[in-house]
Amino acid sequence: MKQKYFLKAFTIAFMFMLPLGLLAQTVKGKITDSSGGALPYMNIVEKGNTSNGMVSDDNGEFSITFKSLPASIVISSMGFKTKTVKVADNSFLTIVVQEDNSLNEVVITGSRTPQRSNTKSPLPIDIVSAKDLVATGQTTFDKALQFKIPSFNTVQTPVNDATSLLDPYEIRNMGPSRTLILINGKRKNLSALLYTQTSPGRGETGSDISGIPIDAIKDIQVLRDGASAQYGSDAIAGVINIILKDNVDGGAATVRTGMTSAGDGEMFGVSVNNGSSIGEDKGFINYTVDFSKTSLANRPGTVSAAGEAADFGAPLADVQEFLSRNPDANNINGSPETAAAKFLVNGEFELSEESKLYFNAAFINKKVNSFANYRTPYWRSVTDYPYLADFFPGDNPNTAGGYDGYVPTFEGDLNDYNATVGFKSVINDWNVDASFTTGGNTQTYKVNQSHNRNKVYSPSTWVDANGDGNVNTVAYDLDGNGTIDLGEGVEVTQGALLYRENSKQSFDPGGTGFYNNIGNLDISKILSDNLSVAFGTEFRYEIFEVIEGELASYDGGGADSFAGNSPENSGKFTRYNFGGYASLNWNPTENLTLDGTIRSENYSDFGNAFVWKASGAYTINDKYTLRSSLSTGFRAPTLHQIYTQKAQYSFIPGQGIQVGGLVNNVSSQAKLLEIPDLKQETSTNFTLGLGGKVNQNLSFTVDYYSINVKDRIVLSTEITPPALPAFAGLSDLSFFVNALDTKTSGIDVVIGYNKLKAGEGTLGFNLSGNYVIENARDGAVKNPASVAATGQSVINQTQEALFFTSRPEMKWILGTTYDIGKFGLNLNNTYFGKTTFFQQGLSTDANGIFNLRTEFTPKVVTDLGINFNATEKLTLALNINNLFNVLPEWGFKSENAAGDVILADPAQVKVQSDLITFNQRYSQMTYDGSHFSQLGTMFNLSLNYRF
Repeated sequence: MKQKYFLKAFTIAFMFMLPLGLLAQTVKGKITDSSGGALPYMNIVEKGNTSNGMVSDDNGEFSITFKSLPASIVISSMGFKTKTVKVADNSFLTIVVQEDNSLNEVVITGSRTPQRSNTKSPLPIDIVSAKDLVATGQTTFDKALQFKIPSFNTVQTPVNDATSLLDPYEIRNMGPSRTLILINGKRKNLSALLYTQTSPGRGETGSDISGIPIDAIKDIQVLRDGASAQYGSDAIAGVINIILKDNVDGGAATVRTGMTSAGDGEMFGVSVNNGSSIGEDKGFINYTVDFSKTSLANRPGTVSAAGEAADFGAPLADVQEFLSRNPDANNINGSPETAAAKFLVNGEFELSEESKLYFNAAFINKKVNSFANYRTPYWRSVTDYPYLADFFPGDNPNTAGGYDGYVPTFEGDLNDYNATVGFKSVINDWNVDASFTTGGNTQTYKVNQSHNRNKVYSPSTWVDANGDGNVNTVAYDLDGNGTIDLGEGVEVTQGALLYRENSKQSFDPGGTGFYNNIGNLDISKILSDNLSVAFGTEFRYEIFEVIEGELASYDGGGADSFAGNSPENSGKFTRYNFGGYASLNWNPTENLTLDGTIRSENYSDFGNAFVWKASGAYTINDKYTLRSSLSTGFRAPTLHQIYTQKAQYSFIPGQGIQVGGLVNNVSSQAKLLEIPDLKQETSTNFTLGLGGKVNQNLSFTVDYYSINVKDRIVLSTEITPPALPAFAGLSDLSFFVNALDTKTSGIDVVIGYNKLKAGEGTLGFNLSGNYVIENARDGAVKNPASVAATGQSVINQTQEALFFTSRPEMKWILGTTYDIGKFGLNLNNTYFGKTTFFQQGLSTDANGIFNLRTEFTPKVVTDLGINFNATEKLTLALNINNLFNVLPEWGFKSENAAGDVILADPAQVKVQSDLITFNQRYSQMTYDGSHFSQLGTMFNLSLNYRF
């Protein structure tokens, strides 16, 4: 009671000490659009005090109380430009805000001239807010994009060695290498990983976007158009520009957890994002820290005994006995155990009214523990390797020591970093931006629970016992006593056996690294009300490193399951390139925008490239925009593609695990095979689109695209090696080659219908889709002469399916949101269209043409999200991803009469099915992977507390 009276007395005394103008005051007002129409449901927040805010009512009116005046309020809402208004007194405010939906939101992607609104942009750009990413319930950035951008796809592969570290992704079916990743407009480094297994993305590499913490992202700008002229190599299909948070208040801490409906794949994560001002509003610094761990989720299949016996030449009874105890052959596949630590900072400091310093940096460490295929006792038997009984004792009643097989681990340690520091200034009305960016990605591996099964000996020794200068391997009577005694006369002593029973069980196979340093200088100026120019230059220095493994990891064939990098295939490989561009933006009339850009590049390892782009947009009645672009592009071969050379284990249907060779283009082996040097890909891109804002609730865009690529770089299919010592011990060979011309076309659609009054809440709908019209080879395969002479081809139906039909031919996303009181609901349905494969090993006719194909059935995956704003600062969110437990399904389709015969015979169908699932180990996904998870329903719960 005393405390109550004390507080009351203190408050009265304090108020009497305040000047009258600083007393708490209520200000009323109304928000309208440019035509004077009331705008309901607009967000009004006091600047610097995010806890003081509200939403305008049905008539666009609001009332807000300030502790003191003057103050400022910030008005914002999706579809309108954010506006800050200074409030000097309590007069009634009429505030007009400008429309700013996905067609007229200010963007920085796709143009080098000074920023302008997307209304007049001639380019199709998707803008995805951080809120939209979080609402998907996905735990990684790449998977969140999968369920927000129809033309963006990523594939989850079952077991593909290092591919488990980073799933391949792409825009418009063009492969990971043809989508450029930017962070705050600056190029992000590539991943060190090169996809070499037979899965989508084969032969390519991309940036590691899965490690970017979602809580550090302000929004995403996805340019669905070729942009080599603006940004250089890798932008043939498009650009993803990740804009980092820059707020100085409104920080938050998030705790998240989840698991699958099967009770595995447990996830736990903690993240903090916060910001603060530097000096007296001289700048800001925003930082994010994120820690997470996801446990193993295992989805093995029931293994086929007949298929196993055929593959491994084992007695069927032995196989059946093992599988009776271990129906899944002890295989572990699904989603590996992953732990990640992520750190990111973004900042800016004002040096003067005209100049500022900006910077950002990120470091991500990710550890992935996955497994190779289980080595069953009839695959690696104690008859062939007696010492396995000691290495891997078990409870098999039929073998020595109870040996029952073993499963090698594949453990990856990934480090990814990038940092940019830059200076912006206005000098004589010219905008100058100079920056330096550095980045790198390293991936090192560990193999445990394995062995080196090869017969390798230490060097032999000899002594010229009889002084004849020769090594005598036949025993003789050295002491002349008429008897050849034990060991007498042996001048050659065999070296010791290094591996097999003497093998270690833990190996360091090495890994790969990629690093780059980039300098940029960009200069632009608005010359007049309708004309602006920009030009700039970029210098890039790249290093690709193949990290040597320890001797035992590669010697004689190396560790069972994953051989290490040998010295002759290891090292650091470098190159540099220097490029420059010039761009012009012209508005001949208020409604017409024209853009033109040219670019020249010079690479130290393959030469020059020159590209250009022209685009335009015409706005009709301030509602509809007709836009188009035509451009040329290029993609330089990556250092990974030029210098990677190794022997690798691969699954060959019908043959089990075999050792194949990947030969690089600058090796002596390549010269023996007469493989030509790699050159750049070139492309021609055309887009034509229409967008419109019909009213304040309804907007849409429809865009047609066509992409023609010449001399596309591919990793060849496995060819039979020539009978030369250089290729001894290899079952097959593959290499990189400019082998294809391709043509791709399709349509992208985005429709939004929002801010609809529904009962006491507001309702919104968003429909977006991608339809592939054509994605195919254009002309004949460009086989090297040496390959053509043997009647082989570097591209077969298997490869073409991976390139052209392994992504959904149609994908649609229908999202519904409903906000009422403290609750927010979102329901998303994602339709994944048909995908088609021609897996190696399936039945073929006499000409090698497949009799069957494999099709994944179209599916709809439903995700439900529920948000509850418990207080102004505390929010609880529940996401149920794949609500109806939809799983990938596939089936065989006939290509001809022979295929019809196979499909009519269940026994033959079973044989074909065994071939492409490694005898049903990967029964849900085959060996190629699926576009949505095989884990079924997943539950995620998060608690967010705003500071």
